Amino acid sequence: MRVARAHAAEPPTIERISGVRSGAPVIAGTGIRVLDVAVRYELLHMTPEEIMLALPHLTLPQIHTALSYYYAHKTELDREWKRALKQSERLRKSQPSLLEQKIGALTDRHGRERRRPRR
Repeated sequence: MRVARAHAAEPPTIERISGVRSGAPVIAGTGIRVLDVAVRYELLHMTPEEIMLALPHLTLPQIHTALSYYYAHKTELDREWKRALKQSERLRKSQPSLLEQKIGALTDRHGRERRRPRR
């Protein structure tokens, strides 16, 4: 008589590969950045289960691994994220979107111009 053995799946890992997502830490085999998960959890207040619905190719263990990695490297990852936000803002200011070029400057909900269109 043969006894079936339960094989424990390999635990999810985080990897950094220079050519993948600019070397940012990603969930191994997915290309999903740790920050993609952390932002949903921290800023959008999504639960791990809601993150799994938003990113259905991820498993709950992968999400928990990403969050664990984020908290273990929080200072470094927050610094990278802030740097990326600043770079994004610089690019946005230097080059208006095609929509802005067609309809003009965007305004906030109070009618104030968010930024001047490029001329």
